[in-house]
Amino acid sequence: MKFIDTHSHLDGEEFSQDLDAVISRAREVGVCKVFLPAIDLASVATVENVCRQYPDFAYPMYGLHPEEVKADWREQLAAIRPHLTPSPSSPSPIAIGEVGLDFYWSREFEQEQIEAFEEQVRWSVETRLPLMIHCRKAQNEMVKILRRYEGRLPGGVFHCFTGNEIEARELLTFENFVLGIGGVLTFKKSHLPEVLPSVVPLSRIVLETDSPYMAPVPHRGERNESAYVACVLEKLAASYGVDAEEVARQTNENVKRVFGVDVL
Repeated sequence: MKFIDTHSHLDGEEFSQDLDAVISRAREVGVCKVFLPAIDLASVATVENVCRQYPDFAYPMYGLHPEEVKADWREQLAAIRPHLTPSPSSPSPIAIGEVGLDFYWSREFEQEQIEAFEEQVRWSVETRLPLMIHCRKAQNEMVKILRRYEGRLPGGVFHCFTGNEIEARELLTFENFVLGIGGVLTFKKSHLPEVLPSVVPLSRIVLETDSPYMAPVPHRGERNESAYVACVLEKLAASYGVDAEEVARQTNENVKRVFGVDVL
């Protein structure tokens, strides 16, 4: 059984001392590919480096994370944009990300976040690369922007979905977008095991870890890593009342549809 972790920050300092071991553990449990999002210009280089080290396993995404949007956001975007053009010397990106809106901690750069996100949405329309979207305490604002481009967007992932039935239904109105489901699904107080089967078909879900963050049960509190996406898969299978192989098959199909990347 093979499956894909669609969101993992393996380029981070948290993995600098044992990345080979981390990737070996992921392969051992069935992870055959991992997608790495950049969060700013500096991380474009670290993501590229990991993807060069592990070709056909690690795949890059490039974008400016909303929490990294500061006064210099225009300069950051201007420097990131050329990396979306395929080059013989660099791994080709499979998506634009991690992008979006995050008003959880602060609204200091609210307008800048909105403008930066919309610019990267336009990149998606231009390049036909899907979006890896981070959204926290900003779904109304995010949806308003996406509606303006709805008919032209190639698709993407609403990363780390933790919302309710109403929020899920709204996001699923965007064609060829899927929900990224990670470790929160396994948390004791999570409502996702009930919410997802009630409104979200398996054909609209992809697996993710967001490692090193939000490790699933029974690893909660530890550094998260791609191997733990197997825990998410098992919990999804239990929630939907199907076997793990069916979840792997369907989520792999979803990845291929959105990103054009196959498990093979």
